[in-house]
Amino acid sequence: MPAGPPGANHAQGHDTGILAWLTGQSHGRTGSSQRGARYGLLLALLIGTYLFSAFGGKNLATKFQVVLFALVVLAALRTSPLPRPWPRVIAAVTVIGSAVTFWTSLSGTRTGKATEDFWKALLLLAAVVMVMRRVLAKPEVTIQSIYGALSAYLIVGMMFASTYAGMQHLNESAFFANNQPANTQTFQYFSFVTLTTLGYGDFTAAENGGRAIAVLEALTGQVFLATLVARLVAGYRSPGPPEPGGRGLPEDVDGPGDDEDRD
Repeated sequence: MPAGPPGANHAQGHDTGILAWLTGQSHGRTGSSQRGARYGLLLALLIGTYLFSAFGGKNLATKFQVVLFALVVLAALRTSPLPRPWPRVIAAVTVIGSAVTFWTSLSGTRTGKATEDFWKALLLLAAVVMVMRRVLAKPEVTIQSIYGALSAYLIVGMMFASTYAGMQHLNESAFFANNQPANTQTFQYFSFVTLTTLGYGDFTAAENGGRAIAVLEALTGQVFLATLVARLVAGYRSPGPPEPGGRGLPEDVDGPGDDEDRD
């Protein structure tokens, strides 16, 4: 008979804590089968975050962005197969750090606002690293790989927008030339115009620091689209019907829960 109190083995095999759910550490086939659709959900969350920031009120969008970006990190964390205890550590740091920076930003000081914006940029940097680590580690390109790459592209644009906002709060002079308004919406607009190298010219950085970061973002966008996304799209093959008399792939051939990514 197994030693220990009744239910001990069950408790060890099924972690039902909140952090376990957030980080995707719960066990069982049910949790595993849901992993295949996570990048689609992450992409939908990012699009919703972008639209909320673009059409929400200036103050409302700024205040709730840190919460939305924390959710983006937690969603990306659930798709990243990090060894324990890193998922729980990252989730705890994300929640606590976001709460602290949100509280400090309520003071209304330039330093507090800059801290919040740079924290948001750091959150998004962690999210894009986790997403790309997972996408590049997959043995073959699936539709989830495409969703993951598009999610990372949106995250990069939001990350640079938060960086520009932090720089604006730390500098005494205006960030944009010709006294153009500097807020969440315009920083986001300027970031994605730069990332995609559209170059409308209606918003341009006035100082050398902002120009240097904008150049880095443009280079990042070009490399991202021309190499990574193009490679993934070229390597994607939609699943066809099984060969007559052929055998399907064994379950979990590329890791627990990854066989569902082939949809």
